[in-house]
Amino acid sequence: MIYGNKEGIRDSLLAKLETLYDIEIPAEVFAPAELLDVLAAFTCAINREISIYVSRSGEVLDITIGGVSSVELKDMHLRRNTKRLSMVRCIHTHPGGNPQLSDVDISSLRAMRFDAMAAVGAKDGHATGIQAAFLGEYVGGMNRVHLTEVAPVYKLPQRAWMDAIERADGEVLIGAPNTTKEDQERAFLVGLDSDESLLELARLAETAGAQVIGTMLQRKTRPDTATYIGSGKADELSLACQAREADVVIFDDELSGVQTRNLEEILHGAKVIDRTTLILDIFAQRAQSREGRLQVELAQMAYQLPRLLGHGVAMSRLGGGIGTRGPGETRLEMDRRRIRRRMSDLRREIDDLSGQRNLRRAKREKNKVPVVALVGYTNAGKSTLLNTFSGADVLAEDKLFATLDPVVRTVKMPAGGEFLLVDTVGFISKLPHALVDAFHSTLEEALLADVLLVISDGASGEMIHQHDVVLEVLASLGAADKPKIDVINKADLPDVNANKWPGAIAVSAKTGKGLDELLEAIRLKLRGAARLMRALIPYAQGGLLAKLHEDGQVLSEEYTGEGIEVKALADEQLFGRLTVQLGEQAVSWQDD
Repeated sequence: MIYGNKEGIRDSLLAKLETLYDIEIPAEVFAPAELLDVLAAFTCAINREISIYVSRSGEVLDITIGGVSSVELKDMHLRRNTKRLSMVRCIHTHPGGNPQLSDVDISSLRAMRFDAMAAVGAKDGHATGIQAAFLGEYVGGMNRVHLTEVAPVYKLPQRAWMDAIERADGEVLIGAPNTTKEDQERAFLVGLDSDESLLELARLAETAGAQVIGTMLQRKTRPDTATYIGSGKADELSLACQAREADVVIFDDELSGVQTRNLEEILHGAKVIDRTTLILDIFAQRAQSREGRLQVELAQMAYQLPRLLGHGVAMSRLGGGIGTRGPGETRLEMDRRRIRRRMSDLRREIDDLSGQRNLRRAKREKNKVPVVALVGYTNAGKSTLLNTFSGADVLAEDKLFATLDPVVRTVKMPAGGEFLLVDTVGFISKLPHALVDAFHSTLEEALLADVLLVISDGASGEMIHQHDVVLEVLASLGAADKPKIDVINKADLPDVNANKWPGAIAVSAKTGKGLDELLEAIRLKLRGAARLMRALIPYAQGGLLAKLHEDGQVLSEEYTGEGIEVKALADEQLFGRLTVQLGEQAVSWQDD
């Protein structure tokens, strides 16, 4: 669909212009030179400006024709928070050949918070050049603007301009005023399970940046196939949402495409999203690494694919807010073939990045450093525990899914030796299957760990249920049989009683209470795979020391008159080989 001033333009020309929607722009390319030349040719043919909007995933979202002197620049956002960039770049043409951005262009960049604003000069059927601008930090009541030099379209610094978008994404928040309640979406929550489940949904909504203005609990054994809560209750919900001026209605379970479409019709324009879309939205905000962003996009597309026919308001190209942010959000008209092709590309990129992580894992395995993974319900205190153990500065907030990308830190044990502590993404009830599948390479950190620390929030009334959820997710990953240590966190708070959970260790990640006991428990668990041994290696057999470094973990070396006194962590097999080569008197276990 071509928007704007189409008066007097032949249908055949509009049809050709519409084919630009089929262009797929690679992630590292700002704007293909061929596309810019085509836009310039169309501009010269109709003597009007043309604008296109491009998402970060490389999709052409919108094509609009303006008047001779200007084009109507729409306010198009894929991210709700108006303090953030819109995740859309605007590229438009200037008839007459001048590619320099105007004051109006710069004003639009600030007002609409585009990823970038670019102008292409068009003359004699060709592009004369291109100039771009990017937002910077917030100073003196507005964001600074970084302006590029005019570049030839066939020598456009594609990678550098995409990197400029990445930098702008971080800079725009510097000095920005805090979001007020007036800026937040007003969310109404609906569920079938329990008050506790709705309370958790409220925390998810608040984490996503919404203001919860009402809830509705309709107890049913199973969702209504047409409207989730039944038609009568849906009409009641519509009145409640109108009375409270709700912007978005969030449902506590996954909705089918049919349910979503029916509810949008009943709720008269309020955006309808479900719990899975909400969680994916939070992940879209939280993903920091390249792999994390790719995994979120893959999860979003996997979830959207079977629901393309069901979404109207929530997935319209001009939609914004919760459920419409993140690199995976694309225009409604994208067909299944293109989504599947993009998903294949994402899986390929994720596999490449996973290969890099596998190399790091192989290096750790070669060095025989044991790995301990922190797993648990979201907001149980895993990141705080990692910081306390290792002195790291990982973000630890009282928000759901504060940590998304895995973090690895080294921890020294008081009795000697060390291990790698891995912080993983938190689990949650009704964790989307698409998310588990997409993040499988990241969650492998738990699968490949030597010991799992299952962290539970001792202050939560739902601790037992949350612990069960964690075990279910671990089982789905194939990690159910891993050695585990149950840890009850927040023991510094009143009414936290670890005695009600036999075998669990009570700690306070905040104050350090119980961490010595936990470290000892970790040491004992790791002994199952590696134990402390002593060996006296004669200088004539010095090559065995190199072998011990390769196959075990050497903790200390002391050069004496008789040989090299070594303390190391080794398994039974390595101990047996050294005993054969050095003799029983020269090798012994030290931790019995």
